[in-house]
Amino acid sequence: MTAPGSLTLGSPLGEPVAVVPGGDSWNRVRDDLTTHGSALAYAWLKDLEPAVPSGDGLRELLGRDWTRYLDLTHSDVRNRYVASRMLLKHAAGAVLASEPADLELAYGPTGRPYLRGCDQIDISLSHTEDLLLVGLTTCGLIGVDAERADRDMYGGGLVRHICTPYEAVLLSGMPEKERNGALVRLWTLKEAYSKAIGQGMQFRFTEFGFGPDGRPVRVQRPDGTAGTGEEWGFRTFPLEDGYVVSAAVYDAGFGKLQDAHVTTMLDQDCVDAITEALDEEEGGGTGG
Repeated sequence: MTAPGSLTLGSPLGEPVAVVPGGDSWNRVRDDLTTHGSALAYAWLKDLEPAVPSGDGLRELLGRDWTRYLDLTHSDVRNRYVASRMLLKHAAGAVLASEPADLELAYGPTGRPYLRGCDQIDISLSHTEDLLLVGLTTCGLIGVDAERADRDMYGGGLVRHICTPYEAVLLSGMPEKERNGALVRLWTLKEAYSKAIGQGMQFRFTEFGFGPDGRPVRVQRPDGTAGTGEEWGFRTFPLEDGYVVSAAVYDAGFGKLQDAHVTTMLDQDCVDAITEALDEEEGGGTGG
């Protein structure tokens, strides 16, 4: 498994930060975003659930996601849905210096979330069992994924559905006890990359791959040749309680954003629309 500190291409990325609503760990998330241009934050469902608001407070927090929430029928699914959106909005609110309820989540054609009106920050979300993970970047694009490190994938015959021919050969040549962990790593890297480019499961995992640990990680073609350059960075981290998370970050080359305050992040079209509306309101008031 790729350990923190391994050789990497692309922008650097700090270790995931464990957070709870209202805790001071958000300072580390802000520092990572300032220092690296990207940040990872994770939380456990049991720690988030007591902070979930109810009634009008929940509706205000979810915003347009309120109707999606009402359509969910299974209680566990609803709880995880609320907690994941709360974590995402608290993370974005921490780095943007904004109230979480004031931020609006929207979704692209493939379901990829983004912050409406704040197009200079990109976000990604993942959850598995009780773990919830959020990625944020001002570099360009980000995708994250989480999975249990001991999930039985190699023994389940998933290699032919996940791996390129080159990856399958590499796995078969590894000691048997290392194969499953290596396949879990590949799975999370592929999920993270697919999320970053907005494809999700629409991009067949057998069409792109990643090399073994101990080398700079980059996307590879099915034959093992390089498919991306230094504009992409990938990291995999082990977490407590037997989880593993991966992140993919695309550096668009615009440099680090030093000021992530929400007032400097608003899209110019959004600013123009708000200004025009306020001018019309002011004009209508004086004319009445």
